[in-house]
Amino acid sequence: MQRFAMDDLLKWKERASRKPLVIMGARQVGKTWLMKEFGKKYYEKTAYISFYNNRRMKDVFDVDFDIERIIMNLNIESGVTITPGNTLIILDEIQNVPKVLESLKYFCEEAPEYHVVAAGSLLGVAIHEGISYPVGKVDMLDLYPLNFREFLCAMGEEALSDALNTKDYPLIDIFSEKYLFWLKNYYYTGGMPAVVEAFRVEKDYAEVRRIQSEIVRQYEGDFGKHIDAKTLPRIRMVWDSIPMQLAKENKKFFFGQIKKGARSTDFEIAIQWLLDCGLVYKVNRVNEPHMPLKAYMNMNAYKLFMLDVGLLGALSELPAETILEGNDIFIGFKGALTEQYVLQQLISDTDYTPYYYGTDKATFEQDFLIQKGRNIVPIEVKAETNIHSQSLKAYCDKFHPEEAVRFSTLKYKKQEWMVNIPLYAVCNL
Repeated sequence: MQRFAMDDLLKWKERASRKPLVIMGARQVGKTWLMKEFGKKYYEKTAYISFYNNRRMKDVFDVDFDIERIIMNLNIESGVTITPGNTLIILDEIQNVPKVLESLKYFCEEAPEYHVVAAGSLLGVAIHEGISYPVGKVDMLDLYPLNFREFLCAMGEEALSDALNTKDYPLIDIFSEKYLFWLKNYYYTGGMPAVVEAFRVEKDYAEVRRIQSEIVRQYEGDFGKHIDAKTLPRIRMVWDSIPMQLAKENKKFFFGQIKKGARSTDFEIAIQWLLDCGLVYKVNRVNEPHMPLKAYMNMNAYKLFMLDVGLLGALSELPAETILEGNDIFIGFKGALTEQYVLQQLISDTDYTPYYYGTDKATFEQDFLIQKGRNIVPIEVKAETNIHSQSLKAYCDKFHPEEAVRFSTLKYKKQEWMVNIPLYAVCNL
């Protein structure tokens, strides 16, 4: 399986100012596989240590931060003689032993010759709950489910993936039907590595849904293991409500639709926990589309999206038959899958931070806004081929942006006031 994050790891390895690397990401997005594969490809030796239920290693890090002593213990635990430069040290599931994260500061300051990469599925939660984070002493890498280009590679369609990188739309448009075929399948399977691998081998939609449902159950099992009894039901309510919230015309998260009379303060901790786990994405509203967008962000108005478009389909119990019914997967579910898909690609395959435009009294909303250089670019997402970009046109008439973008199933087309980019080419934004 090809993960583009491997290129980031290689750049980290070759960086003169390299610090210990912490990989952040939800459970089952492939952190352990990526670290081990990186060690296998680019190092002579790999010393892998998991801290899951590992009392022996916990005791090692609880004593002190003498790096020489720690390395001696890692040698024994991993069965590998660690030598600087040619050995990758992998510290996995470190959320279970807070001192491991703290030790990275000392690896950075006292032993920078060692190549150390660490990861933990609930690390975001652990940090938020008070684990000492070595600010300025580590490098960071976020890992997400496979994006659409990685999915194409997994399906043996590397040429289609590479063609997208060229931005040569006369070439890309020739294969639009193939792109749309795989895009429909990506909508259903999503990008969780175990799901993608099963689909690559078996092409069985029932098996895809079985694995997705198992992943969802495991995530929901984490709720009960790591959350107090008071917050647990609120996390479940937020989680279960996301498909319903995204199915609305106005996708702003309304607490009153979770529970009558509910307020944002009732669910702040629950939403933050889901964000820290990497299970949901938050897209904040801006009331004024000015530079910098972050300065105009409304903290109390936002949309919530799921980690993965395939898991959204599973949680929504979207039937597999929709895959086989023409464009129905694009126009059903009121565009929720399409907007989820676009958001996922923006986060995982571009450098932009997405927001959206709207006000409490506005007659229209703009699906997404990004800051591109000195420009604020509005983005409209259309699931169907019958295009009427009323919201985008209203936004452009009001704010006169230099650029405007619509994503749809249509081929690439540049008009006087906006550009239409095919949904399968979000990476080219």
